[in-house]
Amino acid sequence: MLLAFKTELKINNKQRTELLKHSGVARHAWNWGLDLTKQILDYNEANPNEKIKFPSAIDLHKWLVALVKPENPWYFESSKCAPQYALRDLRSSWDRCFKKVSGAPRFKKKGRSDSFELDGTIKIRSTHKIQLPKLGVLKTYESLPQVQPKSVTISRTANRWYISFRMEVEQANTPKIVDVVGVDLGVKSLATLSTGVVFEGAKSYRETEAKLSRLQWLNRHKQVGSANWKKAQARIARLHQRIANIRKDTIHKLTTYLAKNHSTVVIEDLNVSGMMANRKLAKAVQDMGFYEFRRQMEYKTKLYGSKLVIVDRWMPSSKTCSNCNVKKEVLSLSERVFNCEHCGFSLDRDLNAAINLKNAASHAVSACGLVSADTTRMKQEDFSLLANVSKL
Repeated sequence: MLLAFKTELKINNKQRTELLKHSGVARHAWNWGLDLTKQILDYNEANPNEKIKFPSAIDLHKWLVALVKPENPWYFESSKCAPQYALRDLRSSWDRCFKKVSGAPRFKKKGRSDSFELDGTIKIRSTHKIQLPKLGVLKTYESLPQVQPKSVTISRTANRWYISFRMEVEQANTPKIVDVVGVDLGVKSLATLSTGVVFEGAKSYRETEAKLSRLQWLNRHKQVGSANWKKAQARIARLHQRIANIRKDTIHKLTTYLAKNHSTVVIEDLNVSGMMANRKLAKAVQDMGFYEFRRQMEYKTKLYGSKLVIVDRWMPSSKTCSNCNVKKEVLSLSERVFNCEHCGFSLDRDLNAAINLKNAASHAVSACGLVSADTTRMKQEDFSLLANVSKL
């Protein structure tokens, strides 16, 4: 299966300037192509009897070479692949828009999501060096896999540049400790397993919210575009990157542990957009990263030879008793302990939901008898122990 490898580049000021040039060329080509295609769509709408054929990516690149490059000689300072791939991505974005999969593409702004793609003569020289067309040999902080990538994507986040490419990896069938596990995601704790283990979320945004608010407050009166404004913007961007990295690191460790050590992982199809509409829960839901959790589980279960089962979102996993399967009519969010009025069973709310998710996939007769009601709280520092266990 194909997996993406991404690592940070170790570059000097000259190389950083070259990367900025390439991303600027790709951004200019995208914006030019977007403006042209919008004009064509507007013309076709105004003149239904004299429609112009919507251009393909090849047509856009031909027009770019004929019309744009002669007037902008700085295009020739960068690789031809940067604008070519930008126009390919633009056409793909329009295709998704026409199929109503996503909205219409937007114009790109300098400094936001700077990236470009390259192909051609790409060689990994050593464990920490990769040769790229027009850019020469670039160093990396991490060791590179010894593969032969056909194309690479270089992107910038805050003040750091990253390189990524796809590579073929073999499926690793690791020995499984548990056959079936139910995973209940929540805002109080990131994940509660049917085995009784509770993973606490990093809550990186909540931890750094005061510092982020302070930086934004100090930047409120700076003149936009000034040197001090750019410095403050860079500090804010670096803090946002740190928040995202902490969240991703937590989710990566959790999903790797689940995929490596469980044959079947059962999760719920959460309505994340609906949860984000609740202004009281939106910040906490976003801080947990439920979508990223599911995305990682989908490819990691394939990588480690396990199975992912997604239960319908309308299943009342929290309201159903895992002992007698009797459903409660009302269960408020403030009730953290599930008390069954029918059989007198009492259990932590999230653990009860996780067991119900497990029963939905395995059809066990009495799963609650296998699990202790006392959950094990697992904090951020305990992930190192899980990493060692998963290697066994």
